This record gives sequence, C-alpha cells and structure tokens, in this order.
Amino acid sequence: MDTGNVSRHSTLHSLYLDHRLWLHGWLRRRLGCSYNADDLTQDTFVKAMSARDLLQLDEPRAFLTTIAKRLLFNHYRRQDIERAYLQTLASLPEAHLPSEETRAIALETLMELAQALEDLPAPVRQAFLYAQLDGLPYAEIARRLDISLATVKRHIVRAAQHCYFGELSAGVVE
Repeated sequence: MDTGNVSRHSTLHSLYLDHRLWLHGWLRRRLGCSYNADDLTQDTFVKAMSARDLLQLDEPRAFLTTIAKRLLFNHYRRQDIERAYLQTLASLPEAHLPSEETRAIALETLMELAQALEDLPAPVRQAFLYAQLDGLPYAEIARRLDISLATVKRHIVRAAQHCYFGELSAGVVE
C-alpha cells in the first residue's frame, strides 16, 4: 500500500470515528427511524470513500451533510415511488397480483427509470412523460410545451435512448 492510500485510509477512518454518531443522530432526527438512519449513515460513508478530495476536507460535517442530503432525497423519492406502485397494485384484482419477486424487480426498474428521467432536462422529461404516461399525441405535447413537433420527437427519442442506454446516449440526440 503506498503512502497516499495509507493517508487516505487513515483520513476516512478518522472521519468515520469522529462523525459517525453525529451523522446518525442528524439522519435519525430527519427520518424518525434509527434503522433507516443506520443504513443511510453507512451509505454516506461508502459514498465518501469515493471522494477525490477526501484528504483536503476543511468542513467534514458539511461534506457528510451534502452526501447525506442526496441520499435522503433518493430515500424519499423511493418511498414515493413505492407508495404509488403499491397503490396501483392495491387496485388490481387478487388473481392479477404479481409475485413478490416480480414486484421487487418492477420497483427496482421504476427506481432506475425515475433516476434516468431525473437526469434529463425538464422539457425532455416532460415531453416523454406526456407521451408515455398520459398517452398524448405529439401535436398536443408540442402545443402544451410550446415547441415544434420536430422538437417533441427529438425530446422523446432522447429520453427513450437515455432510459434504455443510460448515460451513453445522454448527448446523442440534441
């Protein structure tokens, strides 16, 4: 192990020992649940491990808070998506309910799609959602967003490529 890695490991170890209890308390107050706070505390330090400038931290709590806030946002978004999915399932006849495995796969897929859509500019995301969720024709989407029909088509293609291929296609169709 070279001295850079030793120093980085030592810094992360100190960061964890010095701030874990504080971060856990901060998260527990926001979540109202010690178990979820445990998970997000650990996730925060896992994310911190990949930070490039870990050795130059002037404000470690601000750094950890920034990471934890992003994780909290994702946690709440997941809860919202899960709640909406469960409400949809509740409206299905019992004979059509998917298995637990299918439910888990569907929920994970919904989370991945939500994240992919979140990465897109608002007009691209909105055009895609109008088409996919509301079933609006492209002409109506163009009218609602006050853009051309060609732009609607480009937006929907861009969003579909982004959802399908991920970041590889984020800039392919402009």
